[in-house]
Parts: sequence; structure tokens; C-alpha cells
Amino acid sequence: MTPSAPVTLDWLVLAPALVPVAGLLLVLVLDAVLPGRRGLHLAVGVVALVVAAATAVPRALAPDSSPALSLCLPGGTEGACFWRAGPLQSTLQVGVLAATLAVLLLQSDRWHPAGTDAGATHDGAVDVALLLGSATGGVAVAAASDVATWLIALELATLPVVALVALRRTRESAHGALTLMMTSLLSFAILVVGAGLWVLATGGSTLTGAAVRVAWADAATRPVLVLAVLALIAGVGFKLSAVPFHAWTPPTFTSAPLPVTALLAAASKVAALAALLIVLAPLAGLVGAQPAPHAIAFVLGALALASMLVGTVLALRAVDVVRLLAWSTIAQAGWVLLPLSALTAAGHRAAAGYVLTYAAASLVAFAAVSAVRRTTGGEPGSGRELSAYTGLARTHPHVGGPLVLALLTFAGLPPGILGLVAKVVALRPLLGAGLWPLAVAAVVGVVLGIAVYLRWVAVLLGDPAGAEAERDVHLDRGALSVLALGSALLVVATVVPHVLYGLLS
Repeated sequence: MTPSAPVTLDWLVLAPALVPVAGLLLVLVLDAVLPGRRGLHLAVGVVALVVAAATAVPRALAPDSSPALSLCLPGGTEGACFWRAGPLQSTLQVGVLAATLAVLLLQSDRWHPAGTDAGATHDGAVDVALLLGSATGGVAVAAASDVATWLIALELATLPVVALVALRRTRESAHGALTLMMTSLLSFAILVVGAGLWVLATGGSTLTGAAVRVAWADAATRPVLVLAVLALIAGVGFKLSAVPFHAWTPPTFTSAPLPVTALLAAASKVAALAALLIVLAPLAGLVGAQPAPHAIAFVLGALALASMLVGTVLALRAVDVVRLLAWSTIAQAGWVLLPLSALTAAGHRAAAGYVLTYAAASLVAFAAVSAVRRTTGGEPGSGRELSAYTGLARTHPHVGGPLVLALLTFAGLPPGILGLVAKVVALRPLLGAGLWPLAVAAVVGVVLGIAVYLRWVAVLLGDPAGAEAERDVHLDRGALSVLALGSALLVVATVVPHVLYGLLS
């Protein structure tokens, strides 16, 4: 610490964001000096992400719930620090970094110098640099407490993904990248409006409870504050793929390389929730206020139920497994938003637990999908029809078994008990807040969701006769690592779920 400086910096607190930046710069320098060393680029990326996560773990495990502070101005007031990383924020930072590491391993399987598949990329340095840039944004947005840093970090988490989608260099990927870019620009415009309204309502740029309480107590600024929060929720809703901000998700998922799709489904969703919690955390103190923020709770509940219903119903009709997972992402976004409608700290922890559970299961699912391909086409993951997975759990249990576990975790069925625990924990804040109708509607969504995933599980456990002649199953080293580590994480968290939820309590 340097208290004599105009701005007080704690470099260790900032390390989860600074280490990926250092890794990014090192990768670019090494690529300029030693071009084509893909193994070296991969090693630098892995080390940077692991070290960054290691610096965030102590704060995530800290028994003290008070946040670690950095970028502090003189004065010591609540809004004097622009970086606030408590245990919940640090846990989400670890989630972003771990998910990005898994995607990096999946992406490294596509670095084929003489590859023939259209989705292969050939420049490992570019991939690693973009992934580290996206991770930096996801980590920073979880701890940013002023609207300027928050906005920049949120877009930093998104824009590198647009480039990763476009790098596939096909017409479909260009369309997906353009769709994602336009969505990002629209969401950013809405976020800027929301940020401007926030500054107008609170009189400052910090996202703190004290500023919100003062604005809420004034009848003149209260409507402006509500509009600001709703605009910020809408902007982040695009990142979460919540209905009605979801239209970009299926076309982008199906046109992007599978590792990038996994990044959008996992790391980007954790970062989006972290961003939303920064906005909603100051509102937790208003639950007992008069008047209460019912409009905000209603909007969050409506978005959650709409996402569950639309995502589940359309996933039931999908025959392309990546499109099915895209609609599943939309449905699962509803479950992430559901406990937030209680506007309590318990709801924030429940949403964080759910998004981390979903991210782990998604990475396992995409790693398994990347191993299956049609014999008529050599592109990894080209076997995207459900029929290509017939009997996979019986003929290739090392691939089909983890996929079954991931799907049952989505559904909340044994042996995917972690998914059931996540859903129960997500419902508890609603019951505590007296939101019984919302909880009942969510239970109906659970029943519909079971049909989506059991449909795929039934195919995986079906008779494999004839299917072997139409598909090839091959696990590259990166996919094998993700499949093994992700499955182990799901099993451990299923057996002792308090390993995860103890971090968030």
C-alpha cells in the first residue's frame, strides 16, 4: 500500500486482472520474437490464467465478508474506492478465469498448421491474446464500483469474443460475428443511457449503497433511479441471453467454433452475472424501504420466467445439439435471474452458485460435443444432429458418460444432484421474500426442462446399431482435459455441494 499517493493501490488485490494483461503482452512479444511457437503461447496463457485465479482464491476463501479495496481516493468514504472485491466477487473472478482456461484448452486443439477443417485456427498467439483480454474484462467487471470502469470492463469481456467468432473465416461465422457485434453495440448504448441516468439520480458515478439510499429517499430522483436500474438490467440482459434480449444467441452459437461457443455459454455468462450483481447489490438495502422497489423485482421476475419458458419450449424442438444448448442457455439464464428478483444478498449468492454450476456443466457438454464428428466431414463437432449421439454412452462411455452427467445436472436429476441443489437454493430467496407465485411458476419450468435433457439422454443411452458407421469419436488432449477435470468437479460438487455453496455463504 502507498498511502501517500493520490490514488491508493493494492497491487495484490488488482492481480486477478493484471496478471492476464501481463500474459497477453508477453504472448504478443513472444509471437513477434519467436513466431509460430504455439506450445509456448499455450503455456503462457495457461500460466497467466492459473496464477490470476490463484491470486483471487484467498479472497474467495476469506471468512471476512468485507471487500478488499484498491484504486482508492483520499477521504475514506464508502464511494472512495473504485475496486471492491469481496468473497462473492472473487469467487466469480475465479469462475471466469477457470472457464477461460477450459476454453483455451479446447481452442488449442484447433491449432493445426496443416489442418483441413474449416473451423481450425492457425495462429495460437491471437487466440491466447483475445482470450486473456476477455478474461481481464470479466475479472474487472466483477470488482468495478464506478460506472466508467464497469462499462469498459463489460465491453472488454465481450469484444474479443467477436473477433474469436470471426476468425473461423466462413460466411456463417462472419454472420455470427456481425450479429454479436451489433448486439454488443446495442447493449452498450442502453448501458450508457442507464449509466447516465444513474449519475443523474445519485449525483455521482459510484455504484454504492449510500448513493442509492439517498436517491431513493428523494421522491424526485426515485423514478430516475428506477429507470437507470432497468436500463442497466436490459443492457446486461443481452450478455446473459435473457428473453427478450436473446435473439443473437442461437445464430452466434451455431456459427462460432465450438470452443468460442463454450466461452459464450460459460465465462461470458459468469462475467455478465458479476456485472449485474454490481448494479443490484446497492438495492439490497431498499427491500424494507417505503416504498419498496417492486418495479425492479417485477422486471427481474418477468425476465426470468420468460427466459425459462421460451428457452425450454424451443429447445424441445431443436435437433441440432448446439442449437439445443443455445436455447438451453436462454432457459438457464432465467434460473440465474430468478433469485435476483428477491433483491437480497442471499439471492445474489444463489444466482452466483447457479451460474457456476451451469458453467461447469456447459464446459463438459461442449467438450463432449467437440469429440463427435460425422465420418462424411472432418470438422470437429460437425456431428451436431441428435442422431449422431445414438448409443454414445454405451459405445464411448468416456465421452457419453460425462455428457449424460452434464445434461442431468442441467435437469437437476440424479446423479446430477448439484443441479437440483442449485435450483433449490435459487428458490429459497423467493420463498423468504414471499414471492410464492414466482416460485411455483419456476417449478413448472423445471418439469418442462426435464423433458429437454431427458430427450438427449435417451438418445445417448439408445441402441447404437448403425450409428458407429456414421460418426467418429475422437478426443484431443485439450477436450480430454476439460472433460476429465469438469466431470471430476461436477462429481465432487455433487457429493459435497457445500464445497461450492460454502464459498458463497
